[in-house]
Amino acid sequence: MKNSLLRTAWAQSNISSPYSIIYIKMLWGDEMQKFIINGGRRLRGELALQGSKNSSLPIMAAALLCKGECTLHSCPRLTDVYAASRILNWVGCKCSFSDNTAVISSEFIGRTEISECLMREMRSSIIFMGAMLGRAGECVVSVPGGCELGPRPIDMHLAALRKMGVDIRESGGSIICKAAGGRAKGARISLAFPSVGATENIILCAVTADGETVVNNAAREPEICDLCGFLRACGADIKGDGGSRITVNGKKQLHGCEYTIMPDRIVGATYLSMAAAAKGELILTNACVPEMEPFLSVLEQTGCSVYTSDNKIYLRSGARLTAVKERIRTMPHPGFPTDAQAVLMAALSVADGTSIFEENIFDCRYRHAEALIKMGADIDVLGKVAVVRGVSSLRGASVEATDLRGGAAMVIAALCAEGTTEMTRICHIDRGYEKMEEAVRMLGGDMRRA
Repeated sequence: MKNSLLRTAWAQSNISSPYSIIYIKMLWGDEMQKFIINGGRRLRGELALQGSKNSSLPIMAAALLCKGECTLHSCPRLTDVYAASRILNWVGCKCSFSDNTAVISSEFIGRTEISECLMREMRSSIIFMGAMLGRAGECVVSVPGGCELGPRPIDMHLAALRKMGVDIRESGGSIICKAAGGRAKGARISLAFPSVGATENIILCAVTADGETVVNNAAREPEICDLCGFLRACGADIKGDGGSRITVNGKKQLHGCEYTIMPDRIVGATYLSMAAAAKGELILTNACVPEMEPFLSVLEQTGCSVYTSDNKIYLRSGARLTAVKERIRTMPHPGFPTDAQAVLMAALSVADGTSIFEENIFDCRYRHAEALIKMGADIDVLGKVAVVRGVSSLRGASVEATDLRGGAAMVIAALCAEGTTEMTRICHIDRGYEKMEEAVRMLGGDMRRA
């Protein structure tokens, strides 16, 4: 059954990309590809940031709401983006992808049920629930897949949509949603936690709902603002994004537009951490400097020289990093981003002194620590706290990527380690980083895909 669904879904897709073969291998469970990394080289050079994964996916889902063509520039070439493209094609859209530009035509929607195998390819697939309700007034989805970061319940999503007049029931692993009268109703919603996914789903459903929707304690992440910017370009009436109270006045219909995705602040944090750990020098262009400030302010405490101007970030690392004295607590934006925790931890594993992390977003976000310890790091994990005592050097080892950001942390550790590292399950890294091995080689590192 699974194989039949995968073949059908692939047949629905017209994606053409050099990374398509990687995507096929990921779907069929072929995890034989690996990275071979020889450490010890100083990294130096210039990189342009790719478009944001965490913006691209909800914006692609939002294209479902538009009767017309949407052209999205700076769309990163990632397996998660291809997964979103396949969902769009599955439900009847025409989605093509070339040269970091996605063209989506949503004139016709032929299905409101998204197959389980497509939903399970990425965790953020749940955002198609709000988009499909906003477009068709009904949908059938399943619990999404992706990185195993512990429980990420969708109770807040469902409770909010129920407030908007959507009848929701679960049957055999499927979530069946239907708005009374075929259109959701505006409502006042207060979130118990500023969940990014719940905020996105509410906005996607609300932009075509009947009446006004007010979201209190909304997520304030820059990617929420990017989604709202796209929807406004399509004719939506949204105010307050970037703050904790968002107001949406529903419109009967949205139109297509041309839009450029914001840069990826987490990819930026990754390459900055990489250069810092490898005693390097890096210029990041196409950077979203204000949005990266919560990370940059912590990175400066490691002794790196960090300079910014317009859309550029310059980093120069000294002979050795210094541990961060204050506890690094992951928090919703504008706090320190949870997605940057693993990559900074890898860099601080070779710093002078002890750094302490406190993970407040996900329960299982220290899974990369075991691999770093195998490479010689001194890390103790006690519940949501990780104590990182810097060591003089790391050593190459055979490791397995546990998740997207954890895999990136292992790459950073490998690049500043002595010897060779072999990393398997690199399909996780392909979900969020566009040709990471090529970017590393551009900076003078020794990393290849095998």
